[in-house]
Amino acid sequence: MTATRFKKGVLAFVAGCLVNYLGDHLLGVRIELFWGLKTFSFLWFLDVFIVPFLSGLTVAAIFGLGGKWMAYFPPFLVRCYGYFETMKIIGVPDGSALMPLGWWGFFVILAIESAAIGGVMGEIVIKRTYGRTPVHTEYEEQSPKAREKSQTDA
Repeated sequence: MTATRFKKGVLAFVAGCLVNYLGDHLLGVRIELFWGLKTFSFLWFLDVFIVPFLSGLTVAAIFGLGGKWMAYFPPFLVRCYGYFETMKIIGVPDGSALMPLGWWGFFVILAIESAAIGGVMGEIVIKRTYGRTPVHTEYEEQSPKAREKSQTDA
């Protein structure tokens, strides 16, 4: 791994964490807290699905090829920090309870999968195709005779 690729990876990871963290705070939702049925609101849905999707999209847009694999980690880190922050630093507000770890883990998995979809979409947007090598790159690398032959075969 080159130093430039490593720097892009660190930048992508930090940017993904910032998008996720700031999105959580802008929406004002803490998935670590259970408020009864009013927990599962539209803002909660945005925080669990859309914010991590945007985080994954950001990671893939910055990192490029391989960003879909890196997109898994920022939501996981932010969610773990949020649970720790709620449990040890902020505390649980009156009228709510700390989400049971099993349910919280399920919600974290949902957020991570949303980020993975965002990572895949980010790579598709960057490369304009899905897969290891874009088709237009293969076409440009062909010799003129090979290009002519592929056009006549189709």
